[in-house]
Amino acid sequence: MSAPRLAAADLLGDKPRWQERALCSQTDPEAYFPEKGGSAAPAKRICAGCEVRVECLEYALARREPYGIWGGKTEGERRKILRSATATTGGQVAA
Repeated sequence: MSAPRLAAADLLGDKPRWQERALCSQTDPEAYFPEKGGSAAPAKRICAGCEVRVECLEYALARREPYGIWGGKTEGERRKILRSATATTGGQVAA
């Protein structure tokens, strides 16, 4: 993945356009932030059918989002992706 460019929306604190099309914007946000030991399965099911899942995951990886389900991935799954990317690029992470 290449590093996404910051859009004016990021700099102004506005939502990126893809978030308007995200299925999670139409559901209970608490499903995407399960309590410790809680199930991520409900959020992952919704993400699986979302047209902006890839953009969402790229956004979370680029910003090192520490909490919640983003692009169908948990915090731990995203950390693994970042570690793998760092290992294969010799310390450079292209998220």
